[in-house]
Amino acid sequence: MVTPSDPPPAPRPDGRRDAHTGHRYVTRSDGAPPLPPPGGYRGARRVPTPTGPSAETVPGTPPRRRPGPLGWIALGGSAAFALALLVLLALGATDALYGATIVALQLVVAGVIVAALLTVRGRPLGAAALAVALLLNVGTVGALSAVRTSAEGGYASGRTAEQRHLEAFPGIEGEPATETLARPSLEEVRETADRLSREIRERLSAEYGVSWTAAPAEDIRLERNGYGGESMLVRFTSTTWSTNEPVSGTERKTAMLRTVGDVLSSHDWWDMIAFNDPASGLEPAIRERFYGSADLDEQVAWEWYTEDPSGEIAVYATVTDLANDTTGEWRTDRETQSARTGEPIEGLQISFSAERLLSEADRDEFERRMAEYGG
Repeated sequence: MVTPSDPPPAPRPDGRRDAHTGHRYVTRSDGAPPLPPPGGYRGARRVPTPTGPSAETVPGTPPRRRPGPLGWIALGGSAAFALALLVLLALGATDALYGATIVALQLVVAGVIVAALLTVRGRPLGAAALAVALLLNVGTVGALSAVRTSAEGGYASGRTAEQRHLEAFPGIEGEPATETLARPSLEEVRETADRLSREIRERLSAEYGVSWTAAPAEDIRLERNGYGGESMLVRFTSTTWSTNEPVSGTERKTAMLRTVGDVLSSHDWWDMIAFNDPASGLEPAIRERFYGSADLDEQVAWEWYTEDPSGEIAVYATVTDLANDTTGEWRTDRETQSARTGEPIEGLQISFSAERLLSEADRDEFERRMAEYGG
């Protein structure tokens, strides 16, 4: 409250004026820069306020590049080639997939992809083109087509009538029917093998006290005719007779195998040949590989062989002597074989074999079919 006796308040002093513009500074503004002139400084412009983040404001961020034309070419070419392969797959054109034209196109596409990968702007699309090419190419699509064609029996459609006719040839390419018919029949060879095998076993049992197991069993397989098919002839391997007792020692093995040879010689067969013997002429490295050693006394396996006078029937007499197996590898192999066939793991084995045999029951049909081929 102001009383009449109080002196009136002093007026508020004006602020100091700028010497150039005449404008006043606010309180305590000594030393401040001068105020701008009316209308602002000449040529001055307002800086716009940024409304959002910009790549140019982030240091170290490279500018975005548009994919180059080479990348688009690589991707388009790879996709078009993959589509063409799928069309060929759908049509079952396996032969066309492996044709020279398709393979050449695959190489061209691969070259364009590599070129795209070597350029900065083409690399992203080039990588995509490479992924397509790795998934769908001549190898993968061709394999699928081959499996499909084989499962459907489609290969036959690619052969000519002449090829299919030759595939059904009942004999062997280059062998006249007269030569086939002059050979002993399957039944004759089987009878000979059984008779001689029995005689050999009886002689060995009497002289050396061994017993026998019939294993592996007889095996008969069709012969190929040389034209891509199967003939009416067969390859015969008799039942293999194996001793139940081991046969060890050079002297005992030699004596037993010579007894086998004596029985065969009494039926006018050729003398037996010992493949494992150094006298056979086989190189020491080969004898070591096939028989366990080049030294006769240290060999795990012995193999003797001969034929009948006609050369049509062969006999093998083999001995496995695991007493000489120093590594255990032979025993492992023999145990695996024994588990599969039931034969003893070691001892003497005897088997007969012959090729290109015709069964007596098939003789008439063979002659009739061969006549169709002028044989």
